[in-house]
Amino acid sequence: MIQPHQNYTRQQAIDLYKHLLLPRRIEERMLKLLRQNKISKWFSGIGQEAISVGVTEALHKQDYLLPMHRNLGLFTTRGVDLYKLFCQWLGKADGFTGGRDRSFHFGVPEKRIVGMISHLAATIPVADGLALASQLRNEGFVACSFCGDGATSEGEFHEALNLAAVWKLPVIFIIENNGYGLSTPTNEQYACNDLVDRALGYGLGGMKVDGNNIFEVMDAIRKARKSALNGTPTLIEAKTFRMRGHEEASGTFYVPDEKFEEWKKKDPIDRFSQWLQAEQGITEKELESIKEEVDSSFLPQLDRALEAEDPKFDLNAEKQRLFSPVIFRNTAEPTSSTSEKRFVDAIQFSLQQAFEEDDDFLIMGQDIAEYGGVFKVTEGFVDQFGKDRIRNTPIIEAGALGCAVGLALEGLKPIVEMQFADFISCGYNQIINNISKAQYRWMPPLNITVRAPHGAGVGAGPFHSQSPEGWFMQHPGLKIVVPATVKDAQNLLYSSLHDPNPVLFFEHKKLYRSIREMTPDQCVPEPLGQAKVRREGHDATIVTYGMGLHWAQDIASAYAEKGFELEVVDLRCLAPLDFETVQQSVVKTNKVLLLQEPSATLGPMSELSSLIMEQCFEHLDAPVLRCSSHDMPIPYNPELEKEYLADARLQETLDKLLAY
Repeated sequence: MIQPHQNYTRQQAIDLYKHLLLPRRIEERMLKLLRQNKISKWFSGIGQEAISVGVTEALHKQDYLLPMHRNLGLFTTRGVDLYKLFCQWLGKADGFTGGRDRSFHFGVPEKRIVGMISHLAATIPVADGLALASQLRNEGFVACSFCGDGATSEGEFHEALNLAAVWKLPVIFIIENNGYGLSTPTNEQYACNDLVDRALGYGLGGMKVDGNNIFEVMDAIRKARKSALNGTPTLIEAKTFRMRGHEEASGTFYVPDEKFEEWKKKDPIDRFSQWLQAEQGITEKELESIKEEVDSSFLPQLDRALEAEDPKFDLNAEKQRLFSPVIFRNTAEPTSSTSEKRFVDAIQFSLQQAFEEDDDFLIMGQDIAEYGGVFKVTEGFVDQFGKDRIRNTPIIEAGALGCAVGLALEGLKPIVEMQFADFISCGYNQIINNISKAQYRWMPPLNITVRAPHGAGVGAGPFHSQSPEGWFMQHPGLKIVVPATVKDAQNLLYSSLHDPNPVLFFEHKKLYRSIREMTPDQCVPEPLGQAKVRREGHDATIVTYGMGLHWAQDIASAYAEKGFELEVVDLRCLAPLDFETVQQSVVKTNKVLLLQEPSATLGPMSELSSLIMEQCFEHLDAPVLRCSSHDMPIPYNPELEKEYLADARLQETLDKLLAY
């Protein structure tokens, strides 16, 4: 029989039993609704309630919880509004995501709950960010992240655990080892005896507990919380069993019958009720009465949710959820001083001004502290702002980006430096599935800036020269900024840092030290998403951005000597895309060449070409032409690279356009 390590009054014991019983009774009712086709899917936590309830009971109310599919008891024990909870599962308008996401894919900020996404392990690094916020501000709360045994094979699990250990964060990681990742048994998932064995390798504390014994779970969490606040994060493996399928449609045919018989004897609610009867003198009649009381606490809310309204699609309202309004509050005194700056100097200047003005800014990345980053953008920042705000990370991308989500949720303003933009692919999951969709689903605004040195022309080969900015254009919820001038590098970065929404800021490596400009010694914020006409003309329009602007200006100057006046439009931002400025120029010149550094297929200009054909067709005197780099990896040898880049075919393409 299970036994607590502390004394419980009769009422305390009954209250704990109610907390265990409530998610079980709700689940049993939801399974009926599933069979009636009133909900579309259900991931059952029956048999695992002691973990969710025990963890939540043992933690403090200010501690963060980052649950998964089978943690209903966490929500009910934290007192989440049951009507809204039922509406969420039913896809109703009054659900936490208003029908925009399903099941447990939501959070409740006021209850310190950060919801999951389908990509397992993706929210584990978020716990690091929340814990780091606690550590930096000395607020004394911990973050507790859940995952299943299957998710421990994901890269973000390992990155998050390693980062937590290195930074000694107040975080607890809980593995609910229920024996199967969907249908794959644990012996086909990992070769160590227990998953908690991994704790030692990371330098974490480690505990293995009986996940069906609520008292043991609670004792472990109390110890882990104390340890985490003292600088030793803890990995807890809770051994349990999934009494139903991964989700109801998958069934349980792959599980031997004897497994169910074995674990049925360890049912956490049965074990607790036996303890209640043996140690607290609770009778069968009282237990039945408690069950009726628990049912009456949620059934009216469920009935109400079943009758609630479905959401209605309003395109404007849906789009407004993508971004929060931008309000600049620049209180700095105006200055008339200017100085000559290189592109890299302008970026450094912008960061420095923001960091001096607001202590909530911090930057994370590889080698950015004492070394100053591989391009020396943050050189000297450690001496000025300290190691807490200028943070070297291990060689991770996803872990740092997920950490940034947690920091932003706590009101900090994290910047993540990708050492090279090429490496952003290692963090693609976080950017696309956590960050870009966050506010649309349920989160508050995330002030996250991702800096990414991109571009070719420096003989760096196929893994240090890519321009991946176009990869992100099809994912609403991100702003994508690509400056081409020193002044834009300075002001658009400053604007990005103060934008409450996620911004990807691409900095061309070849421009870092090759262009100079006199700029004010003060950053001036402006709204993101405004293109600029860099050169007036009437014979044709070249639309471009980034390095393309310099190619366009050079050829426009050369063709002016031949009597052609070319208009050059610099997009500056790929999202939001200022199509109005492009449209006005096309209507004026009637011919357009779209110039980009990335390869042609699915590059940013492919989208722009479609928009021009759809909305400006009647004003065109020639086909829309694109000039792009070749559809191939970027070669290393400078002669090969020169012929690869779009600039090598710009004159040929322009001549074709003008001759049409």
